[in-house]
Amino acid sequence: MADSDEDPRVAVLRVAVVRLHRALAAHPVEFPDRGIAEEELAALAAMASGGIPETPRLRRSLLLIAGSIGSVSALSGPLAEVRSAVELFGGPPAR
Repeated sequence: MADSDEDPRVAVLRVAVVRLHRALAAHPVEFPDRGIAEEELAALAAMASGGIPETPRLRRSLLLIAGSIGSVSALSGPLAEVRSAVELFGGPPAR
């Protein structure tokens, strides 16, 4: 159960990270950058447990995870959940 003072965006991020982590752990096929995805998921989990994370750091982790997972279609749904959760913290900076 989430703390009543917890930012709901953080709760959504935490759930999305757990789902992707579980999907990645259950995925039977190894791929070259799997370790990077696992490390960045751990970083996202740590950020979600430490209060409101910094948006640039969230986006960096998301990009590293997406790049390392590549086109593994079995992970596209959980990855999209993480992306949606990261977007709750704000869009990319204007250019």
